Amino acid sequence: MRKTKKAKVYSYQINLVSEAEGGYTVLVPLLPGCVTYGETIEEAVENAKEAIALHLENLAAHRQPIPKGQESIPMFTTLVHVTPSNV
Repeated sequence: MRKTKKAKVYSYQINLVSEAEGGYTVLVPLLPGCVTYGETIEEAVENAKEAIALHLENLAAHRQPIPKGQESIPMFTTLVHVTPSNV
């Protein structure tokens, strides 16, 4: 019986930046230059998966190291506005 090679799964944090004109720019902190966009959060996430896969394939094709991903820990960020009283 022949063993099949199991595909490696990589996990990367993505940052979705809401754009003033609409939609979301997606940045991948561990993969500099890996940037995409989506009209909705769902589209942005799907586009990020495709962009990351292509980025990793490009790194492998050029024999560059593939950055280790993170554990599957959801992280949420938001922007807060602060007005200090004495600044």
